[in-house]
Amino acid sequence: MSMESVKKPHAVCIPLPAQGHINPMLKLAKLLHSTGFYITFVHTEFNYNRLLKSRDPDSLQGFDDFQFETISDGLPPANPRGILDLPALCVSMPIHCLKSFRDLIVKLNASPNLPPVSCIVSDGVMSYTLKVAGEFGIPEVLFFTPSACGMLGYLQFDELIERGYFPLKDESCLSNGYLDTQIDWIPAMRGIRLKDLPTFIRTTDRQDIMFNYNLESINNALKTKSLILNTFDDLDQEVLDANEKQVQ
Repeated sequence: MSMESVKKPHAVCIPLPAQGHINPMLKLAKLLHSTGFYITFVHTEFNYNRLLKSRDPDSLQGFDDFQFETISDGLPPANPRGILDLPALCVSMPIHCLKSFRDLIVKLNASPNLPPVSCIVSDGVMSYTLKVAGEFGIPEVLFFTPSACGMLGYLQFDELIERGYFPLKDESCLSNGYLDTQIDWIPAMRGIRLKDLPTFIRTTDRQDIMFNYNLESINNALKTKSLILNTFDDLDQEVLDANEKQVQ
């Protein structure tokens, strides 16, 4: 480790352990790295080991100022962590990832060969990391990897409950055309239908794990002052303006 690297601001980037979240976070980490940040990119142990098996082990060695670290997701090795296993992951992460991530921050800050952690860049649906950031007095930015439209859709979850659209009344709502019902209270998404909103609303269970995990994540995000959305002005200007008004 060079003395120059030790003097750099240090960003810890932690995505949700799924490909559609890891890839955007990795691109953001590379952008921060290119502007002079030291980067610690955090994988779960399960995903890191999968990467080691599928690629040359040296591919994850990183550089002097870009390293990979791991945390535990708390699930047994036999759990395949597939799309059907997401509820188990969402139950486990706020407990086990939280503890493991806290231990990682302690480790990073105790290393004489690393710059102290300057900020945490966390996936918007890994918002339990805000607890760790608060404990250590570290600024945190939440990065929502879906589009701005996607986040605006998640921001309607409370309203869907309030207006009686969620949960669905019965299973027939999935096939009888009910999901074509238009939502008329989002000016930036005129003509939007229930079926165009994030699919976690498609359940009759008010206690559905995935719906409530995302609802809690969004509500936690509204408590932070810094959000990054995975889009750009020319594509999503109207929706970006609407997001800004709703999170204020």
